Amino acid sequence: MARLVLLRHGESQWNLENRFTGWVDVPLSPRGVEEANNAGDKLKGVTFDRAFTSVLSRANETLRFVLEAIGQTAIPIEKNKALNERMYGELQGLNKAETATKYGDAQVKIWRRSYDVRPPGGESLRDTAERVLPYYDSKIKPCVLKGETVLIAAHGNSLRALVMQLEQLSTEQVLELNIPTGAPLLYELDNSGMVLSHRYL
Repeated sequence: MARLVLLRHGESQWNLENRFTGWVDVPLSPRGVEEANNAGDKLKGVTFDRAFTSVLSRANETLRFVLEAIGQTAIPIEKNKALNERMYGELQGLNKAETATKYGDAQVKIWRRSYDVRPPGGESLRDTAERVLPYYDSKIKPCVLKGETVLIAAHGNSLRALVMQLEQLSTEQVLELNIPTGAPLLYELDNSGMVLSHRYL
């Protein structure tokens, strides 16, 4: 049996300011640093074989704080833009509440949560999945199939795309899926990569 931990980065400065982030390289907020350290505390006792992360600093920093907290800074780490947050296009940097006032709550929810609707100039969750899932299948799943314990530190939407596949969620179910910052999500998988159980730590 393999174990896979998905971890959305701690709160970023733009999460704090209620702004769309996407590919903009925004640092962790002070609360985000605290969330990363708390995630490390929750993961004490788990021994990881390797870790994967995006190329964005908020995920990299979260991973660094976690590995320092659990004393596992020497494990192999692979960074790849396939795990980057969804690109929000023209919405990047805009305040979410102001955007909702301009376009309507329903439209902003569709842009943020739907599977196949793109925000202006940006990616849909389907687009995000089309880079996340092939990377998972080619780079991460083989480690899982070997029975390794793997940590992925990434982003709300790149992880939503992965959870959708792991849990076989419908496009309607994924609309309501929210992954909180700094909360380790542990999956136990069989030797074919199928999910046996999952829970937040």
